[in-house]
Amino acid sequence: MKQKLQLKGALRTYLSWPIILGVFFFLLNIKIFLTNHKAGVIGGIFWIVYSLIACLIYLTGRKRIRRDLVEFAANYRQTQMGLLKELDVPYCILSEEGQLLWGNDRFLEVVVNKKAARRSITNVFPEITSGKLPKEPEDKVIHVQAQERYYRCVLSLLTDSDHEKETEDSILPLNQLMEAGHIISMCMYEETEIINLEKVREAENLVVGLLYIDNYDELIDSIDEVRQSLTIALIDRKVNKYMQGIDAISKKLEKDKFFFAFKQSQLDGLVNSRFSILEEIRNINLGYDQSATISIGIGVGKGTYMERYEWARAAIDLALGRGGDQAVVKNGDKEQFFGGKRVQIERNTRVKARVKAHVLKELIEGKERVVVMGHSIGDTDSFGASVGIYRIAKTLNRKAYVVLDKMNSSVTPIRERFNSKEYEPDMIIDGEEAKEIVDESTLLVIVDVNRGSYTECPELIDQAQSVVVIDHHRQAGDAITKAVLFYIEPYASSASEMVAEISQYIGNGLRLHPAEADAMYAGIMIDTNYFSNKTGVRTFEAMAYLRRNGADAVRVRKAFREDIEEYKVKAAAIQDTELYLEAYAIAESFAQGVESPTVLAAKIANSLLDINGVKASFVLTKYNGKVHISARSIDELNVQVMMERLGGGGHINVAGAQLKDISVGDAKNLIKETIDNMITEGEA
Repeated sequence: MKQKLQLKGALRTYLSWPIILGVFFFLLNIKIFLTNHKAGVIGGIFWIVYSLIACLIYLTGRKRIRRDLVEFAANYRQTQMGLLKELDVPYCILSEEGQLLWGNDRFLEVVVNKKAARRSITNVFPEITSGKLPKEPEDKVIHVQAQERYYRCVLSLLTDSDHEKETEDSILPLNQLMEAGHIISMCMYEETEIINLEKVREAENLVVGLLYIDNYDELIDSIDEVRQSLTIALIDRKVNKYMQGIDAISKKLEKDKFFFAFKQSQLDGLVNSRFSILEEIRNINLGYDQSATISIGIGVGKGTYMERYEWARAAIDLALGRGGDQAVVKNGDKEQFFGGKRVQIERNTRVKARVKAHVLKELIEGKERVVVMGHSIGDTDSFGASVGIYRIAKTLNRKAYVVLDKMNSSVTPIRERFNSKEYEPDMIIDGEEAKEIVDESTLLVIVDVNRGSYTECPELIDQAQSVVVIDHHRQAGDAITKAVLFYIEPYASSASEMVAEISQYIGNGLRLHPAEADAMYAGIMIDTNYFSNKTGVRTFEAMAYLRRNGADAVRVRKAFREDIEEYKVKAAAIQDTELYLEAYAIAESFAQGVESPTVLAAKIANSLLDINGVKASFVLTKYNGKVHISARSIDELNVQVMMERLGGGGHINVAGAQLKDISVGDAKNLIKETIDNMITEGEA
């Protein structure tokens, strides 16, 4: 305590001035004495008297000065404490663990439940978790909400150096508060008005939308001329009425295209109704087998009007690329999907395939070599489509390579047929070899996948200057964007079917070799589950083309016979299948002793659909640290929409997903929860 009451610093220097002057007078008196002895003696007498009086005052008044200074400091601290306590800005002191130690009146008004705050500030402000508390001297800013008010919280860590400065500038008794460790100060600045104004401004933002009639030409061609105008009038009336309901400005750009704009405040209503206009247009019934469908693309966000329009165009392209009959809301890099629950309408016309074939031919002829790549862990469809593109390139006298690293066991018997002398030894290469080949003179063709991260070697996409994408899966938000040719047909059964169609329009005497025809035939057969899923007229036309080129159905069927051990695993999984809600089959397939666990899981999922009353099947496999889900349905549940919610994708009847850091049991519960949510939302 004595050490804390010692005078020091500028105050000690100020109170020492009499002694300093005494020393100065002493030196002055010596000079006078040397000049005049009598004057020096008289000065010395006065110096002695001065020194005695100065010392007496300094010694006798020291305690009184200390007492007055302590009293002043206490009053000063109390004044500051009062000002801080009554400060209109909420302010508090937290422990290092986030427990409330002290708060001013304004803070306690905001908190209300002080006991909960003393346990942890997270109980009052969930946004302030233990991981967000400052561990370093740098301030942290966290935005929180208390009831209907919004605050910007600035949290500062008070360290031991702040404790040492307490006697100079501290307001609170830090030495007492910091006995258990560091403490954190938190100051809250209200920003309710700013956020409310931002919400009002955001609600008034312009949202840009595009609406296309997916099958306008097919619809008009399927009805007689008398009723064509009536059909279009009904569609226009539905669209215009819907636009009036959201106070939108709409303009018909072409016979099958609409542009519209509305306030962002109306968007929540559209999302909550899941764009009911999709169902209204689909339900227009004029007594014909074919119904109309529409696609909607909406651009929303904080960008410029032109950026929102570009987002709307990207959204409508994404909706059409996913098969139509759905709405896509695009906010910058984020997308939301609605609809797309029905089977896509198959186009009977081959005009698009012929146009794409001619463009692909020109691109191949403009390059020196072609590199074909499918998705990672290639399957039969990916490999079949790859060898189809390989044959097109060879027919056009271009060097061609197929990138294949890992593949599932189903590809092995098909792959072995390309080890013959009929094919170059370097026909099939791995990703590292492909990186050395791909340059500005190379055309990179990607088949059976449209997401860059899912390809066999994603680095090739950035390395190549010309990219072609051919796929039958619905587009996702992170689809490849740099492709010069983008051919997506969600209604197609497989990528092999699409390549078979393209091959027929290449010309130059193209003819597939038997091994290539078998590979493409196998790709279609597996992706359609032996021609029971997504099989249309054009599928069988492609099969007929492959048969004419030497495909042998018996030879392909023999290549896909199952191993006895895999058959036992399949039987065990089916035996232990759980029937959730009497309609959803959920099973686990064990990966031990199985060469391709994911392929076997897909086979089990297909088999479970043969059970009476089953709407969809889900088979889970723990493999390579992930839980792989194979989802299948016939026509009563859109498993593609369901798997998208779990981060996966696929087709309406065939889809899948991969879950990280989760057990099989938790994954089953997640599937059940997703089914319950879809039933509640009317999606299942």
